[in-house]
Amino acid sequence: MATQPISFSSPTSQRPAWQLPALTTGVIVVWLVVWAQLQNLADWLTYGLFGLSPESRFGQAVNFFLYDVPKILLLLAGMIFLVTFIRSFFSAEKTRALLGGKRQGIGNVLAAGLGVVTPFCSCSAVPLFIGFVESGIPLGVTFSFLIATPMVNEIALAMLFGMFGWKIAGLYMATGLIVAIVSGIIIGQLKLERYVEDFVWQMQVGQAATGFGQKPTPDTRLAEAYRATREIAGKVWLFVVIGIAIGAGIHGYVPEDFMVDIMGRSAWWSVPVAVAFGIPLYSNAAGIIPVVYALMEKGAALGTVLAFMMSVVALSLPEMLILRKVLKPQLIVIFIAIVGIAIVFTGYLLNIVI
Repeated sequence: MATQPISFSSPTSQRPAWQLPALTTGVIVVWLVVWAQLQNLADWLTYGLFGLSPESRFGQAVNFFLYDVPKILLLLAGMIFLVTFIRSFFSAEKTRALLGGKRQGIGNVLAAGLGVVTPFCSCSAVPLFIGFVESGIPLGVTFSFLIATPMVNEIALAMLFGMFGWKIAGLYMATGLIVAIVSGIIIGQLKLERYVEDFVWQMQVGQAATGFGQKPTPDTRLAEAYRATREIAGKVWLFVVIGIAIGAGIHGYVPEDFMVDIMGRSAWWSVPVAVAFGIPLYSNAAGIIPVVYALMEKGAALGTVLAFMMSVVALSLPEMLILRKVLKPQLIVIFIAIVGIAIVFTGYLLNIVI
């Protein structure tokens, strides 16, 4: 389906100049109020209206779903709107030069560093990933961001520091960044742009073909941000709901004792099995760290557990379902294979050195 190109000619000349900025201010206020009450609303629906027990697996799964669906959809809409609005101030060429440029390795390092300071889970990072691709940033650089932002962030590092000390926190940050940077570089070198869905490139071409020499008004920038939000969110929202539903089901029924039994073994296959088991799960780094702590308290190997944690936050099944809307299956398989191998290698290395 062809996407309408961005036009900086004013489509809102008949509308008062203050109307759209005022509407946007109101929308932001409502967004913030709803965001602040998401957990309370999910708790009320799950344990109050539906009468489910917070101790039951089903109750936990339903609560997870009712909290994460609106959370991710709000982030999806908010990030798309923000990225589109900011992008209107920069041409695709300027954006590409900022994170990509001629030296792609530097772009991967910058993107991974940006991921560290954006505390999103894997699904929440997808809207930014889409915006980066549409802006013409090299594909490998965008993947470095996509891997780093859920895997390594300040919340996870603070919790790791509090539970295990600065050495393990620093080691996790270093290995997470290396996985993100190296994986992104490899994906970039493979030249896999042909496996990005066509509508993404059509958006990019439309943007590049219009607006040069014209300075958009604030009203026009906002109107375009609303249009892009409706269009992109409309394409991926169902994948978000399906992905979170799967993640919620797994979240409520994870057999923790079975996981400890596998991760406590010294067999060579413990690391790849832990990584494979972690991929279908869904959580952000802060959410999975208490599980990591419980597993280590019961005797699981540190490298194996951290590899499991990396696979949960960087290769979740819901994330793959959402990415499927913008990436073809071949690229998703390559992405999982490259990052999975890097994580397995990291787990072995940590088990050797610690």
